Amino acid sequence: MLTVLVDYESGNLHSAEKAFQRMARELDAGEILVTSRAEDVARADRIVLPGDGAFPACRKALDQTGGVFEAIEEAVTRGGRPFLGICVGMQMMASWGREYSDTRGFDWIGGEVVRIEPANPALKVPHMGWNDLVVDNPHPVLDGIQTGEHAYFVHSYHFRVADPAERLAHVEYGQELTAIIGRDNIVGTQFHPEKSQRAGLRLIANFLRWNP
Repeated sequence: MLTVLVDYESGNLHSAEKAFQRMARELDAGEILVTSRAEDVARADRIVLPGDGAFPACRKALDQTGGVFEAIEEAVTRGGRPFLGICVGMQMMASWGREYSDTRGFDWIGGEVVRIEPANPALKVPHMGWNDLVVDNPHPVLDGIQTGEHAYFVHSYHFRVADPAERLAHVEYGQELTAIIGRDNIVGTQFHPEKSQRAGLRLIANFLRWNP
């Protein structure tokens, strides 16, 4: 089995690569490959799309990386291969991003990415650090992960999901912020699972075992 982490120069992939390699070894789950080549994405059994930075810049960088987005879309939407988006990689699954300028997302999960506006002005933006997950809907990638487990966040914008059934978990930060989304063969995390210790490693392991 081949799991591809897509490199489109929008984030440091070193810690994510190490976390996926660790869990793949423990599960005997095949090869982990960091790549920017569309042909590698096309042959992957599972696809992971990380992302750090602003939504428009990440979308532009992905679109300019040699047919990689087209290979992702073919593999995921028509090939049915499991997909995990992380941070901005999750946000780009939305219909629209509203950061700096209106930017079209993949439109895989209906909704928009908007600025965090906590009701309590004492809460800082970006939302940065540890927060407790609240599980909204069961899903195989959440096997063994319960409400109250900690995850590590760094973001100023959040995914406002149109269909509540597609929000798998959230956190409280002066408002409800989407933490995990999913439907069919696609999932995404606003937090960084590779930095989220037990819960994050468990989610990575679940993704590597998941057969939607």
